[in-house]
Amino acid sequence: MAAAPLAMGAVKTSEAAGETQNESAAKGGLKKLPIGVFNPAFTGVPLDAMLDKYVSLGAEAAEVGAAGYAASEQCPLDELVADKAKAKAWKKKFDDHGIPIMTLSGHGNVLHPDPAKAAAYDKGFRNTILLAEMLDVPTVVGFSGCPGGSPTDKFPAWIVYKWPPEYEEALEWQWKERIIPYWKDLAKFALAHGVKRIGLEMHPNFSVYNPRTLMRLREAVGPVIGANCDLSHLFWQGCNPVEAIRYLAKNGALYHAHMKDTAFFQHNVDRFGVLNFTLTPSDLEASEFFRSVGYGHSVSTWKDVIATYMEVGFDGMLSVENEDPLLSGEVGVTRSLAVLKHAREELLAGTPNPGAGRG
Repeated sequence: MAAAPLAMGAVKTSEAAGETQNESAAKGGLKKLPIGVFNPAFTGVPLDAMLDKYVSLGAEAAEVGAAGYAASEQCPLDELVADKAKAKAWKKKFDDHGIPIMTLSGHGNVLHPDPAKAAAYDKGFRNTILLAEMLDVPTVVGFSGCPGGSPTDKFPAWIVYKWPPEYEEALEWQWKERIIPYWKDLAKFALAHGVKRIGLEMHPNFSVYNPRTLMRLREAVGPVIGANCDLSHLFWQGCNPVEAIRYLAKNGALYHAHMKDTAFFQHNVDRFGVLNFTLTPSDLEASEFFRSVGYGHSVSTWKDVIATYMEVGFDGMLSVENEDPLLSGEVGVTRSLAVLKHAREELLAGTPNPGAGRG
């Protein structure tokens, strides 16, 4: 996917964040953004061993899955929330390794039409916010959720097209009766516990799935709502990564960034379009699937991406998430870190990008 030419300029965060995302950008400088790792890539690895691995790989920050789909054995959420001393000791392990926790994640369908499932995801997300408050972690990440299409539905209904008319009716019911009321209440809870930044991952099958739906919710709820900009999901929806980042930053809504790629198979895209995603690469008629950074788009494209994050004044972490079905967690993380760090160092050194605009 071609990246647009880059332009300099700082963008301020929302009033909730309270300051310029990167004041050096306003002066024409580039901030060295921390490149870290999202821990589900190391499922099954004990916390101490994982942190030793982070150090050996050169990770500079951590995003930790605490609840929902991102729940992990490295973060015993209920135990930590119940005991502040234990939570502080847990965080100290990261600090002692020089790996700051910059983000906690509680991905789940908090709007699931099954009340029991929705309640479980909601509890996990609220506890994630409580842990963030205890540990002074500035950003919590999750999904917007997706309700059913009516009060009696048993399964989520992802609606993106307003015709025939009953779909428009269902979509508007979702937003007015479920999505906006839930997030208004959740935003109050977050702010009451000192969390001013909730980064929602724009993910297909959830109500917030692109920058436009993200902004619809933010405008209804307030600036506590922002984006976890995971380009892997935006790539296969046809977004230009640079323009998506700029749009979110311009609106003060850029709170977190997942670093993950998507590979396309053009002969299948030509026949079947992009709504033909797979998690199984053995599906020879699939149009695309996730890859580690640099295995779907060129290093030139990722250099443009990092340059844009720097130039718009992004003040979060670049978090490597590995969901590559062809590479193990450690291998995928290792290779992603290599691509991203190399691109970042070239930018900080002022090395021109000969592939800019052709990624």
